[in-house]
Amino acid sequence: MKFSVKAWSKGRARVGVVEFVDGSCPYPTEIEMETPALLLSTRKGLPFFIPPDLLSSLPFPHSHLLQCSPLHFLEGLSPKIMSNIGGLHQMLGLHKYAFAAVPRDSVVCLPECDGTNKTGASFETPCGRLLIKPLEYMKMINSMKPNLWVTLADEVPVWVSGKRNKTAVDRTIKWLDDCIKLSLTDGAIFGAIVGGSSVEERQRCTEEVTKRNVSGYWIGGFGLGESMDERPPLLNAVTDNLPEQKPRLICDLGFPEEVLQGIASGIDLFDSTYIYHLTIGGFALTFSKDRIVRDVSDSHSSDIGSDGTKINLKATAYRKDMSPIVDGCSCYTCQNHTKAYINHLLNVHEMLAQILLEIHNTHHYLGFFCAIRTAIKEGKFEEYRQQFIENRREHIFAASLST
Repeated sequence: MKFSVKAWSKGRARVGVVEFVDGSCPYPTEIEMETPALLLSTRKGLPFFIPPDLLSSLPFPHSHLLQCSPLHFLEGLSPKIMSNIGGLHQMLGLHKYAFAAVPRDSVVCLPECDGTNKTGASFETPCGRLLIKPLEYMKMINSMKPNLWVTLADEVPVWVSGKRNKTAVDRTIKWLDDCIKLSLTDGAIFGAIVGGSSVEERQRCTEEVTKRNVSGYWIGGFGLGESMDERPPLLNAVTDNLPEQKPRLICDLGFPEEVLQGIASGIDLFDSTYIYHLTIGGFALTFSKDRIVRDVSDSHSSDIGSDGTKINLKATAYRKDMSPIVDGCSCYTCQNHTKAYINHLLNVHEMLAQILLEIHNTHHYLGFFCAIRTAIKEGKFEEYRQQFIENRREHIFAASLST
């Protein structure tokens, strides 16, 4: 993996280029994409609802970086069998995609700090609560052969004590060394950085991790109880002490405002569990990506379930609406189907509803990231961010008045 920073906006926001070149398999993976970028969340290597034959309908190349958790495979193939197959690329037949392996997926594999001890990290999984030790974790990583992978971490919520924070950092650093020592794969290593709500512990963890030979950094422990106001100092304590020419990945900053907040602190890669939760709820993204609409009356604020960024397609208001989700959208869903059809599918509990919604929401959110990169290149990121947030507040206020 190669990474370089190409442009800066005012402050910490930046545009970079990440390149994956993997010649170790019969079908070499060569992908180059700009950051900030979105990793598509998956279940066992495939998106939650989009079938493999429709993956190609998503924008190239920014839909070709997939995130998966090794813990998903605990209830399936053994590491030995997966290794014999040739890893994830061979098993899934997705040779033109890059895979990022992260222990936590923020949907079904969540960290459980109460069960974590000095031997391994505890997770709530579909198989129950499991203790994952570095040796077991690296067996899974070595068999999957991902393009990049994150070391094991002891993530803690914001309410734990200072002593527990310090212990989490010590364990994460020790597991980092163990994972590096046990690695048999050529994938890029992302060192995990934790520290909970303590700025000092996050700085200490950052200093230790940067001493190791890693290709990038995964900033963990967010989305576990901290507020939006508490987050910037914690993020900046980490990013201000990281090398500029290595990428930064974070999980569970999914809302548009959270993504903008992360980018303002210098984050390059984000996961996409936000899309999953929208799709499950029957919501479709509708906000303007290239420019922020200032006239609230021209927006979707009057739609049921709308907050200026999304609409609720389960609502009866769309039962006879023969228009696409977003006029002019080039995604497969908007080009071929209407709001009325998706409303029908949702109300009769057809799984096709989730397929079409995930396609649209993924396409739309990838476009959001593209607009952010353009704003950074033009040196207008902070203006774009503030305008987006102000517009969202206006929509929410207008919606509250109409109820």
